[in-house]
Order: sequence, then structure tokens, then C-alpha cells
Amino acid sequence: MDQCLTSRTGETEAHARLKRLALVWAQRQGYSACAMEVTLPRCRYRADVAAYRADGRKSAATGIFECKQALVDLRRDNGCISTTMRRLEKVHRRREILERNLRVHYPALRVADSLFAEFDLHNFSAIEHRGYKQVMRQTQALQNRLFGCTKFETLIRYRCANLFFLVLPNKLFREPEIPIGWGALIESNSELILARKPVWHETAPKADLDLLHRIAAAGTRLLNRTFDITFEEVATAAC
Repeated sequence: MDQCLTSRTGETEAHARLKRLALVWAQRQGYSACAMEVTLPRCRYRADVAAYRADGRKSAATGIFECKQALVDLRRDNGCISTTMRRLEKVHRRREILERNLRVHYPALRVADSLFAEFDLHNFSAIEHRGYKQVMRQTQALQNRLFGCTKFETLIRYRCANLFFLVLPNKLFREPEIPIGWGALIESNSELILARKPVWHETAPKADLDLLHRIAAAGTRLLNRTFDITFEEVATAAC
């Protein structure tokens, strides 16, 4: 049942349940402004849930909640840029050595498509060299990971909020796999329990207000969908 898609959003029921639990938990902690699917400032990512807590009994704070229902989803976003870069540089050096040797042993691979021979390309794939094919696969995989699988680290590096939380089913919680600086909220008996505290990250007041604005905008979009208010209707009324 948990893996079924919800008819309205296209997400699984398990993911939608975790988002709802995150909304409840955040409001219990004093975050009075919350929204789902919030586009974050200074990066290309959206947060499953973003929350803002104004000054009051507790200090002002912003929080981002990422819900992961499956281990593959968690690991996909948990790449380390520095480690991936080191591995990519090592593979790239291996590729350069292979290509240098292949140019010597297979001169017929040169494609004469430029005015200067030193700029001619070589069709290395034509010989089906096993080692070269392996290096190219590794390069592609590492590049994909570097540019598409480092969400957790990027959100902290860009200081998108003060606090970051992973929201997980209890069966997925593994302490070593929780990204550095993130807290962990674990589902238990239809509630969330704080299994690891997050690290506080300082942000500029302007950044906090920017996130608050985006939370309000996401909330407005949800209200418009709920009441079937279209962009055309709003634009017409403004004229």
C-alpha cells in the first residue's frame, strides 16, 4: 500500500505520509510557517518541507526537511563532492594514459577533421578496448554523481537554512549514512522521533526572509490548486 502512487501528486503514499509527519513535527517545535515542495534560494533544488520559526520563546530559525522512503533515494542524494572529485581525477588520469598509448599503437584511429594534426580526434571506441570502455563508464558514473547526487552537501554549503533534517522510516535509519550536519527524524508509531540532532548553520537575515517568502509562495500555490484558482483567472482579475 505504501508504494502506491497518490492520484494528485504522483508521489508514493509512503513519501506523502513522511511529509505530513514532518509538517506536524515542525509545527510542534514552533515553526508556524510551513509548506511542501518549496523552491530553495541560491540552488536548483526543492525541499520536501521548509519551515520558518519567528522570534518568540525560541530563537528565530529556518528548517529544511527531506523525506526518504527508500534506501536508494537516500544514497542517491548523499554524495560527497570532494571524494567524488578525487575519484574522478584519478580515473581521468588513467584515461589520459590509455589514450596516449592507444594513439601510438593504433594510429589508424585518428580522425582527420581539423587543419592541424595535433587537434585531430581519435575514435577509440572503434577497437572495443575493454580497459578504455571501463574507464569511460566510470567517468560517466562519477560525473553523474558529482553533478546530480550531492543534494545534502549542497544545501548545507549554500546555507539554505539553519537546520536540516532527514525524515526516514525506522527501518532505513543507519547512523553512518546520515549526512554530516543533518539531523534525523525517525518514524515510530505514526510520529517522528529525533534520532540525531542537526548542526546549527548561521544564515543571513535576508536569506531567512527569502526562504519565508518562498514558503508563502508555495503555500499560495497549494491554496490555488485546492480551490481550482488558475493563473489565467488571477491575471484577468488584475487587469
